[in-house]
Amino acid sequence: MRDGIGKNLRAIYNAAIAGVMPERAVNLKSNLLIDIYKTNNFKKLYVVGFGKASCRMAKGLADVLPIAVDEGVIITKYGHCRNISFENTNIDVYEAGHPLPDHAGVYATGKVIELLNKADKDTLVVCLISGGGSALLVSPYDGITLEEKQAVTEMLLNAGADIQELNTVRKHISSIKGGRLAEMAYPARVVSLILSDVAGDRLDIIASGPTVADSSTFMEAISVISKFDIIKKVPVKIIETLLKGDKGLIPETPGNENPVFGNVSNIIVGNNIMAISTAQKKAESLGYKTHVVPWPVIGEAKTAGSELAKKAMGLHDATRKSENRKICMISGGETTVKVKGSGKGGRNMELALAFAKSIEGIKGISILSAGTDGTDGPTDAAGAFADSTTIGRALKKGINPDLYFDNNDTYTFFKELNDLFITGPTGTNVMDLQIILI
Repeated sequence: MRDGIGKNLRAIYNAAIAGVMPERAVNLKSNLLIDIYKTNNFKKLYVVGFGKASCRMAKGLADVLPIAVDEGVIITKYGHCRNISFENTNIDVYEAGHPLPDHAGVYATGKVIELLNKADKDTLVVCLISGGGSALLVSPYDGITLEEKQAVTEMLLNAGADIQELNTVRKHISSIKGGRLAEMAYPARVVSLILSDVAGDRLDIIASGPTVADSSTFMEAISVISKFDIIKKVPVKIIETLLKGDKGLIPETPGNENPVFGNVSNIIVGNNIMAISTAQKKAESLGYKTHVVPWPVIGEAKTAGSELAKKAMGLHDATRKSENRKICMISGGETTVKVKGSGKGGRNMELALAFAKSIEGIKGISILSAGTDGTDGPTDAAGAFADSTTIGRALKKGINPDLYFDNNDTYTFFKELNDLFITGPTGTNVMDLQIILI
C-alpha cells in the first residue's frame, strides 16, 4: 500500500514503536537502580537479559548507569542486536532461536545460570525481560531434551494455544522459568525491568515469569496438553515429568510463600497501552478523530479480524452523519492461529485477510496489522496492509483468498499483492497493533 493512506498507516505505526523503545523505557528507571545499589551498599552489579528487546534494554542501561556492570549476559533473537556495540561494558550478548528454542539458547542460558550461581547478598542483579524470553531463556528440566521441549512447544503453537496456556507448560518443564531464576539468584537482590508482551501485563506470564512467584501447577500443565488433544503425541518424558510433579515427586514452581521473592522487585517499563497512546497522538496530529478499542484483541486471528471489521464498518457508517470524516481506530493485543495447512504466515496476516474479506467493496476502510517487534510468525514481515480492494485485486490476479486462508499461506497471499509490511527487527516487543483508517 503506497498511497497516502499507506503513508499515514506507516507513520502512526512508527510513532507507536518510538513510544516504547527499550532504551527510553530503561533510562527512566536508572535513578531507581542507582538508589537501590548505593543505599544497600552492594559490591557487585550483574545484568541478565532475555527477550527480543533485551539487547536494546541492556544498551540503554549501560549508557546511562554511572555504576560499572561487573558481568552481564544477554540473550536475544537472531538479528535483534545488529549494529549495537557493548564494547567495554562487560556484557556478553548471545543470539538464539525463537519461537522454537535451540541449542544456542541452551548454551546462553547456561551462561546466565553460571553468573547467577556467583551472586550473593552483596550483589544487585538487574534482569531485563521482554517478549520472546520464554523461548530464548531455555533450560529443560533434568531428563528432558531440547528436542522434546521443541516438539511440545511446536505442537501447542500449531494447536492455537494462547500465551498463558503455552507458558504454563513451559514453566513446568524448565529449571529456570516460573520463579526459579529468582531462586537461583537468592540471596542477591533482584530488580526486573519488564517490557510486557502480554495482555493485562500478567507478570507470571511474561517470558514465563522467571522472577515471579508462580501459582500454576503441574496438573494445570497436564490439563493444557489434554485440552488440545495432543497428549498421545507429546514426548513420553515430558508427560512423565509432569505426572511426577503432580504427585509431589518433583518440587512445584515457587509460590508467594517462598522467601526469595522478598528480595525481588518486578517493574513494568513498557507495554501495549503505551504504544497505543503514542499512536493515538500521531493519528490526531494527522487530522484523525481517534477511537481506541478498550479491550485487548485476543483469540483466533480470523475471528478477531472479522470482529474488528464489523466495528470499523459501524464507524464508517457513522462518518456519513459526522462533520469529521476521518477516523483512526486503534487496537492492540495478541491473537492465535490454528495451523492446519503447510503455508507461510503469521497471526497479523491472518487477521488482515479476515478483515479484508469482511470489508470487501466498502470504500474508505484500510488496516495495518503488525507485530511491534517487526516479525509476524516465522516470516520476515511484521504484518500486512489490507483495504476494500484487497479481495478484488487478488481475484483479478487469479488468487483465491480462501485457498490461501485454508493453507495458512497468508504471507504468500499478501506478497503477491505487494501488501506485506516489512520493517526488520524494531528492537522492542509489546504485542501487536491494528491501525484502521476510515
